[in-house]
Amino acid sequence: MTKTKEDLSELTFQFILHSGNARSCAMEAIALQIQGKSSDAQEKLKEAEDEFVAAHKIQTGLIQQELSGEVFEIPMLLIHAQDHLMTSMTTKDLAIEIVELHKKTSKN
Repeated sequence: MTKTKEDLSELTFQFILHSGNARSCAMEAIALQIQGKSSDAQEKLKEAEDEFVAAHKIQTGLIQQELSGEVFEIPMLLIHAQDHLMTSMTTKDLAIEIVELHKKTSKN
């Protein structure tokens, strides 16, 4: 449970960290697939998913706290964290599609 402004700040930084890691892993997966390292690309996509899940758990926890009546002053940093999560989700989804597409076209 978030008790102080410092607790919220710590969660927000973790949120940004996991979201950024998810996006980075997704981009690495694309690069690995282009290099023909399909199994490494799949592993990076798995890492991206794990990081995404960690970020999403933080987001869900904050939403549940708010629904339980906890009132947050929403700092810009938390909004920034949300932006990171949204771009990470999009990047991960695109990376999955690009890796699969590259696999298919490389076989021809």
